[in-house]
Amino acid sequence: MAARIPIERIRNIGISAHIDSGKTTLTERILFYTGRIHEIHEVRGKDGVGAKMDSMDLEREKGITIQSAATYCVWPGSQRQLEDFNVNIIDTPGHVDFTIEVERALRVLDGAILVLDSGKGVQSQSITVDRQMKRYSVPRIAFVNKMDNPGANYERVSDMLREKLGHHSVTIQVAMGAEDKFAGLIDAVTQRAYFFDGDDGEKVREADVPAEYVEETKAAHQRIIEKVADVDDILGEKFLNEEEITVADLRAAIRRATLALKMTPVMCGSAYKNKGVQLLLDAVTYYLPNPTEVRNEGHDQSNNEEKIVIDSDPTKPFVALAFKLQQDKYGQLTYFRVYQGTITAGDTIYNVSNENRKVRVPRMFRMHSEDREEIQSAEAGDIVAFYGVEASSGETFTDGKVQITMTSMHVPAAVISLAVAPKDRASEANFSKALNRFTKEDPTFRVHQDEESQQTIISGMGELHLDIYMERMKREYNCEVVAGKPQVAYRETITQRSEINYTHKKQTGGSGQFAKILGFMEPLPEDAVEAYEFVDEIVGGSIPREYIPACDKGFKDGIKKGRLIGFPVVGIRCTINDGAFHAVDSSEMAFKTATLQGFREAYVGAKPIILEPIMKVEIEAPVEFQGSVVGQVNQRRGIIQDTISADVVTVTALVPLNAMFGYSTDLRSATQGKGQFTMEFAKYAPVPRQEQDEMVKKYKEQLALEAKK
Repeated sequence: MAARIPIERIRNIGISAHIDSGKTTLTERILFYTGRIHEIHEVRGKDGVGAKMDSMDLEREKGITIQSAATYCVWPGSQRQLEDFNVNIIDTPGHVDFTIEVERALRVLDGAILVLDSGKGVQSQSITVDRQMKRYSVPRIAFVNKMDNPGANYERVSDMLREKLGHHSVTIQVAMGAEDKFAGLIDAVTQRAYFFDGDDGEKVREADVPAEYVEETKAAHQRIIEKVADVDDILGEKFLNEEEITVADLRAAIRRATLALKMTPVMCGSAYKNKGVQLLLDAVTYYLPNPTEVRNEGHDQSNNEEKIVIDSDPTKPFVALAFKLQQDKYGQLTYFRVYQGTITAGDTIYNVSNENRKVRVPRMFRMHSEDREEIQSAEAGDIVAFYGVEASSGETFTDGKVQITMTSMHVPAAVISLAVAPKDRASEANFSKALNRFTKEDPTFRVHQDEESQQTIISGMGELHLDIYMERMKREYNCEVVAGKPQVAYRETITQRSEINYTHKKQTGGSGQFAKILGFMEPLPEDAVEAYEFVDEIVGGSIPREYIPACDKGFKDGIKKGRLIGFPVVGIRCTINDGAFHAVDSSEMAFKTATLQGFREAYVGAKPIILEPIMKVEIEAPVEFQGSVVGQVNQRRGIIQDTISADVVTVTALVPLNAMFGYSTDLRSATQGKGQFTMEFAKYAPVPRQEQDEMVKKYKEQLALEAKK
């Protein structure tokens, strides 16, 4: 076996972008140039093979990435680099319905490549991905792809990064031509030109800068020095003292500023036309962090969950995070990021997130999309997969010497639900197996049983998200599914303060039940993080301390189901400030009941309203269809935020989710099949009064029907 590459030369990176920016194509080229694959297949290739990283049949058919795929490669760089680098890569989906895949990948990675379309620049999903990168403080390089496409403009995309995302973006290359005249690249740091020869651009030819680009390159080099000096003190001092700045000085400064999240190096190329990928790989090794340069925090369970920094040190106790599950014909494969320590096949590890459950690691693999390579040990900084280790996404494992849990990933709330049932009774066992597995794999896919109708309800991030899971049930579990009408995840809230005053009395022979509570409910401010807040203002023991948690429970039961249409209540603060108790007849149960009934009584007086999820929708279509696109958005109660017209019109709008069902069919027919759109959850907003009255009436009729039964 080859000698292990030291941790300083390991890079764990993610490739993220808006849908159709060329992430998977870029990963395919990286694998080819590092020798991991020996021929290139396109995402929507005519050979029917599909890209290596799209391993699911569904991905190959639809030409989109559904699950993030992990791989690793060794980048020998070029003659300019003496050492090999081990690059672990996760290719993530661009479609917002699979946003959890991006979320969990960024949670365990050290750096990222943000891929942007040279003609379209920063798109809606680029903004979402950037927000996720900021959430986990991930340093990134921006790669402006598709430089061979019409409308390609490297500088404009860099400006958009600054204007739309607030990056200190610095272009570190000069493009030699654009669109069909895109010939090669100049590295403005070293002031050398690069051309990509051979059938697949595999031969990198270094040359002097062509005469017509000499002045532009000098200006670009100077601009890099000035912009980096603005955010890096060491280079800033050299620049002010007019000292000579070498290539090594400049690279070190770019690296420091990128790792400190003070700047974003911007590069360009065309993955499809095989230009610029090798230089991007070099930049990954120059400017993105190794595992020891990233601050990883956990909570020490043995010390009141105190925050603790985890060192990427292979000699310290083992700590790893399970971030992704995958089922295949051999069983469950669990992907781990090893943060600290070393693990060997056959070792016993403990699931700290799940009662220290003990489990043995039978086999361990390095993953290459769906292929695997068995290994005997893994160290801090590695991304590996274990067979036969039961876990859920986001659980922490250690060797038992420490009680540390890693902070888990952010899981967005579901916005859409469907009632589903197997087509025939014989498939019921497979149906529940599939649901069980999918909920473990994907924290944004939720399943529950509706208490009243006894239907199985699945919830997720969008229509496509749920469609994919229903299709997977059919393919992987031979279970056809019948689905009801999609149900929007409405919420209820209150608009004014309402007093609570309720006495619960029951005498049934022997000891009775008695509890009295006074207080009020009021709306939380709009920027509140929590959906519900409980305030205890009891003084003088009017309600004994041991009954206060029961009051909180009563309110929590109350907000599970609003009185208007039976959806959860959000944005509410419930305060108790007085009450009364009986030495014999009071109990936790009595106070819980009093609070719940008091809540229900006061809720009506708080002027409740219904909230609906509003989606941020970005629509792209040829400019001649602009009128139809705008008309459709207006028909669906949409509010247009932005319209950018070129050859393609891009319309950004806020539209209620309830009005978006069936939109893909309408858009296709209005644009001769050329329009496409993406949508993501933006916020909750009040439903129009007329619609609210209609919904409340329907809900009351439904309750009356159920009461008759």
